[in-house]
Amino acid sequence: MAGMRFSPEESPEANQHLQLPQQQLQTGREVASDDDRSVAADSWSIKSDYGSTLDDEQRHADAAEALSSAANFRPASDYSSDKDEPDAETSMLGLQSYWDAAYLDELANFREHGHAGEIWFGTDVMDTVISWTKSLCTDVSQGHIPNHGGEPKPQSVEQDENYLSCWSVLDIGTGNGLLLQELSKQGFTDLTGTDYSEGAIDLAQSLADRDGFSNIKFLVDDILETKLDRQFQLVMDKGTLDAIGLHPDGPIKRIMYWDSVSKLLAPGGILVITSCNHTKDELVQEAENFNQRNIAISQEPSATKDQETHRDHPPFRYLNHVRTYPTFMFGGSVGSRVATVAFLRS
Repeated sequence: MAGMRFSPEESPEANQHLQLPQQQLQTGREVASDDDRSVAADSWSIKSDYGSTLDDEQRHADAAEALSSAANFRPASDYSSDKDEPDAETSMLGLQSYWDAAYLDELANFREHGHAGEIWFGTDVMDTVISWTKSLCTDVSQGHIPNHGGEPKPQSVEQDENYLSCWSVLDIGTGNGLLLQELSKQGFTDLTGTDYSEGAIDLAQSLADRDGFSNIKFLVDDILETKLDRQFQLVMDKGTLDAIGLHPDGPIKRIMYWDSVSKLLAPGGILVITSCNHTKDELVQEAENFNQRNIAISQEPSATKDQETHRDHPPFRYLNHVRTYPTFMFGGSVGSRVATVAFLRS
């Protein structure tokens, strides 16, 4: 999808809904042009992709209904449906047809003017995610598991390239694919980007071809019903889990998300989630909820052999989080507009 744009003039109060789950999400009313689309997008706390196990017609209907209940976003521990409490106004931002049209516009803009499109959460956040993830992967490659007490330590360029070239990377909801381009510049070589929008993949592939990143693979794939048949050592998510939570069945689909990611992430691999709808603690709690659910399933008589392994080895363990994002005080609580958290796959 087209990325989020944050202006330097934005105050913490104007963005307090980004990290306070008690506050209602806001939506745009009408979207008719690129400028209107950007304004409407800025009034939301996320811009990313979510998948569906339904056909396109039903997916569009569900997405429209999702926007009427987005204001009732619930904590990760509540896995009931949101369908019964619609409050928020409807917006085209939740429809796949909207994003397909948006990417057609961006693809046309690229072909006419060479523009790459927008970057989710802004360039500063992407740069932070890239450098932090690079250092984290290098530390893990050396056997240095962070103790939650500080930032990963940067290594020399030569050391980085030796370690990072061995990592296979999957970017789910890749959008225009610029995150993977930046990871490639840092020394990662086995790179795959997926998105449920064909337009996004067309744009990402066009940008990669222009910029000389022939090592990046782009595929149309829905994370909730993925067709990928391999595992990756590093899975990146910048906004996708946020968007999944806006579906009327968001709580259930978040469970599907964690189950799918747990199968795509190789043992010992790292999942890095960047979110503006969840705090670090909320993301950690959601992963723990998934772990507990898998432990409960593993104790059932009908549990499969794979499920039984989760009894002693929960799928996800909190590894570290970015501590350098600016924070602000609101209502007596300290918050940040963005959270980036890493989990280790058992």
